[in-house]
Amino acid sequence: MSDYTWKPIEPLSASEQSAELAAMRPLYETWRASKERLQESSEAQLADFNKRLIRRLSVETGILERLYDLDRGTTEALVANGFIEDLISHSSTNVEPARLIDILRDQEAAVQLVIDCVAKNRDLTKGLIHELHSILTRHQYTTTAVDQFGNRLEIPLLKGKFKEQANNPKRPDGVMHEYCPPIHVDAEMDNLLRWAQEYRDVDPVLVAAWVHHRFAQIHPYQDGNGRVARALTTLILLRADLLPLVVDRDLRTEYINALELADQSQLSALAEIFARLERNAILQALSVDADAQISHQKSLTSAVIGSLAEKFGKRRIQKLAELRRVNDVALDLRRLAHEQLEKSLEEVRQTLREVGTPTAHVHNGGSDLRSAHWYKFEVAQSAREAGKFANFSEDHYFVKGSVRLNTERMSFVVSFHHVGRELTGIMEATAFTKLESYEDAEERESVSERFSLCSVEPFVFTHQTKAKEVEDAFGKWIDAALAIAVKEYGDRL
Repeated sequence: MSDYTWKPIEPLSASEQSAELAAMRPLYETWRASKERLQESSEAQLADFNKRLIRRLSVETGILERLYDLDRGTTEALVANGFIEDLISHSSTNVEPARLIDILRDQEAAVQLVIDCVAKNRDLTKGLIHELHSILTRHQYTTTAVDQFGNRLEIPLLKGKFKEQANNPKRPDGVMHEYCPPIHVDAEMDNLLRWAQEYRDVDPVLVAAWVHHRFAQIHPYQDGNGRVARALTTLILLRADLLPLVVDRDLRTEYINALELADQSQLSALAEIFARLERNAILQALSVDADAQISHQKSLTSAVIGSLAEKFGKRRIQKLAELRRVNDVALDLRRLAHEQLEKSLEEVRQTLREVGTPTAHVHNGGSDLRSAHWYKFEVAQSAREAGKFANFSEDHYFVKGSVRLNTERMSFVVSFHHVGRELTGIMEATAFTKLESYEDAEERESVSERFSLCSVEPFVFTHQTKAKEVEDAFGKWIDAALAIAVKEYGDRL
């Protein structure tokens, strides 16, 4: 592989703006409306969720940069309880606990600055970016540089000032990645900020991905560029009334690969990662527990009266009916899934005819067919593991396709269920496979079975989603999930 040569940053191209994020747009509006209701019904829990999200972001951003390592157990303790030194043992990290706490608090303070800037509608300027860099590197005093002879040396880290020396890293395979030369940094940053201002009406997740990548291309500071880039991503998303996204350590390889693809004018991979993380953050926020106690500021009687008025008020009834239109979208998607499964499983059946006499069937299920309780356990369990709440007090639908050859059967299930403890107008589709073995070809009772999730990410839609607009994306999602199921089934035959 040849060296990567620096080139000036470019605005969002037409091809970059065509990234498949159509399914996200209805989710933004539904989230903003749901957020208002959550702030009324679950204000304390939503605030706690946001604090935990910010702490997790603060921990993971440093791990991505290899500033420190921290085991998962300690990470969860710090996210839950705050950045307290006593929670960290020497065996859980590779730096001194006191120093780690200083770094984590700096990273948390940078996010807080971003929140304050959004609240005060402060413009994104070079001054603000310098301020973020100064906070993020407050307890970092040196960085590594390479002199003209190729020797590595430690130099003082300039805080809140653009680099004065080249910072072109050499990868383990010997490839050199050239970033913007110091002499051009000011002009490149001016272009970045000017274009970002022009993209205020473009999809915020796409803009966040664009800003992150172009900032990384410039690499304006001697060190700390990745941390600043992720802080800017948070600023753009919060300004759009969305949630910060956390690039977890487990995503490091996928994330770096996406940035390298963006170097080749392929921004869609990074935008899709950001969309996935933002979607998960929204679904988890909608799953926070409602306040359990009646407000101390109200008497019991007035609280009950207020609750009844809200529950039976005409406007609320109309709103609930509007949110439940998501069920119509689910039924449209179930129909599409049914059609696609019939076609795909027939292809599987024809292929298996070479080795036996397979059978294949597809049928629908759900609240409209008095089978909404099917697969409730599997759906609820997978939702809990992802930090979400599957709401079965609302309608649930599914489509099931099955193939049987001799003693082995595969059932592939796509579930459409509501997400969030209250009615939010948001549903997701998840896909499962159930593999069953029988003692002989005539048996109806399986002797062993295995149930596993096929969709790494759910397919999310809202009451504002138009099934026609997401038909292609949904079809690709079904195809990818079914491919996993068929591969597992084929391995058992």
